[in-house]
Amino acid sequence: MSKLWQARFFTTVNQLRDLPDTQVPEIAFAGRSNAGKSTAINILTNQKGLAFASKTPGRTQHINYFSIGGAHVGQHRKDPTIVEEIEGLLVDLPGYGYAEVSGSAKLHWQKLLGDYVQRREQLAALVLIMDSRRPFTELDVQMLEWFAPTGKPIHCILTKADKLNRNETTNALRSARATLDSYVDEDGEGFPFTVQMFSALKRVGIDEANDKILELLGITDDGSEPAPPSPDDDAAKFIDDADE
Repeated sequence: MSKLWQARFFTTVNQLRDLPDTQVPEIAFAGRSNAGKSTAINILTNQKGLAFASKTPGRTQHINYFSIGGAHVGQHRKDPTIVEEIEGLLVDLPGYGYAEVSGSAKLHWQKLLGDYVQRREQLAALVLIMDSRRPFTELDVQMLEWFAPTGKPIHCILTKADKLNRNETTNALRSARATLDSYVDEDGEGFPFTVQMFSALKRVGIDEANDKILELLGITDDGSEPAPPSPDDDAAKFIDDADE
């Protein structure tokens, strides 16, 4: 089983001053509301309710941390997390589709996320979750341009690939790679940006995403194969209605 299956809730913060005083690498997940971010986190960690999607887009304005290592598998266990044994942290950033929230909440989101992705030294990489049918919206590009100057990797996960046919999938990947390749540093060198297709419903791209996230965290998996889905393991159970 993957080490990502060890994920459990660690802490939640609403201000940068409250970020945990840990020194392990962090991987942050960002994306528009309804892009499938919560679903992707839940299926990668094999836990239905680890990441929560608000029923009102943009309502969840907290940064949620999930620990890898330092405890047994699963958030339901009652044993304490041993902070010194944590190997890495998954960071669920607020979704940024906020048509229903106030102007002050939007400003708070912009400052919170902008400062976090630009200044957090422990942040090793960003996973940008985008709907494969509507990638690189204005807010996705804003996130890219906030983070690109750090020179750290971005891995783009294009969700809901099951809604595209083969030609559309090929075109989506080609277009995404072209967009990412258009970003270069002062010397004209490309940034460490990668992209893949993903479908929670059809279980497409799960192993690829798992391996990439562990690589970015610098964590070596235990080498065992993930358990195959049981006959009653319905992938749809991981899909939050708010992500659709």
